[in-house]
Amino acid sequence: MQRILSAQLSAHVHEKVTIAGWVHRRRLLKSVAFLIVRDAEGLSQVVVTDGAAREQLERLTEESVVEVTALVTANAQAPGGVELVEPSVREMSAVRVPLPFDLHRPALTAGLPAQLDHAALALRHRTRARSLRIAAAATAGFRKALEEQRFVEIQTPKIVESATESGANVFRLDYFGRPGYLAQSPQFYKQLMVGVFERVFEVGPVFRAEPSDTGRHLAQYTSLDAEMGFVTDHRDVMAALTRTLAGMIAEVAQRTGFSESSVPEEIPAVHFTEALRIAGAPEDEPDLAPAHERAVGEWALREHGSEFVFVTGYPMRKRPFYTHPDPSRPGFSNGFDLLFRGMEIVTGGQRLHRYEDYLAALDGRVEAYQGYLDGFRYGMPPHGGWAIGLERFVARLTGAANVREVTAFPRDLHRIAP
Repeated sequence: MQRILSAQLSAHVHEKVTIAGWVHRRRLLKSVAFLIVRDAEGLSQVVVTDGAAREQLERLTEESVVEVTALVTANAQAPGGVELVEPSVREMSAVRVPLPFDLHRPALTAGLPAQLDHAALALRHRTRARSLRIAAAATAGFRKALEEQRFVEIQTPKIVESATESGANVFRLDYFGRPGYLAQSPQFYKQLMVGVFERVFEVGPVFRAEPSDTGRHLAQYTSLDAEMGFVTDHRDVMAALTRTLAGMIAEVAQRTGFSESSVPEEIPAVHFTEALRIAGAPEDEPDLAPAHERAVGEWALREHGSEFVFVTGYPMRKRPFYTHPDPSRPGFSNGFDLLFRGMEIVTGGQRLHRYEDYLAALDGRVEAYQGYLDGFRYGMPPHGGWAIGLERFVARLTGAANVREVTAFPRDLHRIAP
């Protein structure tokens, strides 16, 4: 099909062209009618004055797919400053059922459950599609920023033998007659791959069987993981993450024009104990609740003018066994969370790297970890890394109240379709 996209029409004024897309809207006035056609790049306005063409237009339904051949003319009031006249319209695919909601309005009026039930249609709306474009740009920026820092992209298994990282929150499956599990993260594999490439990253799905029914949790989400060797401690990891986030947001701005946030050259950091004080939480709290995260985020914006803030030194009892303790405060970790606009979007830190330290941390529970421990038996450098939840990051960036608003086909406690 010799087809011109809507964004290209201004380069074809006074030419006869063919466009194709979806019937976005029809406007039937007394002396003239307008057909608005939507494609992946935007909207095109088709002017209909001929009686036969108008009758055809009156029979078209919204979201039907059409092909239009017409003359491009300049009109400052039309989308993109051009419109199409003297059209010939061919219906390619007709919609014969009522739409559950309108797509031509600036905002979707349907509630989120209805949008998710009719995802194939709702995702066509510009606000939903924009979020997915932003996610794609953020992922591209993640790859680009890490490749500039010598990271190598890897792919790791999503079906694993043992529910070792957090056995209570895994999805079990039948793997040719024996139990298998959907991977909760690529953590073990990316650590082992530090022994191959020193710096690695992965973009892929992870699965968490958490019975959490909130606006920030999904049972399947996209994790942007990275791991790097030869670090001094977690601060090297935080510095690399800062550069990566800056690259992600820059790529989003370049590809989509969306630039609602910026990453400071150095993101402010506060120790966990100080974060509790800022949030007004009891000193013996083992973790930050959502309300505490919001309070720390407000503090960072007020005191540092930053929408991002690192919280470091989480208690070891709340971190996985592979987390490296703070040498000066063994009860606390060389781990961190990154808060963005008052919500945790990244977890990371320095890992243990000596085989004997793993034996001590596991306290005899080594059988299920043998394949993982081999990497440390054969020598591993000091290393650390992070994981960004893509959907949560995009939700915070765009101001969406619920991660499901920026996820194409979300999987959660209640939803496994469409």
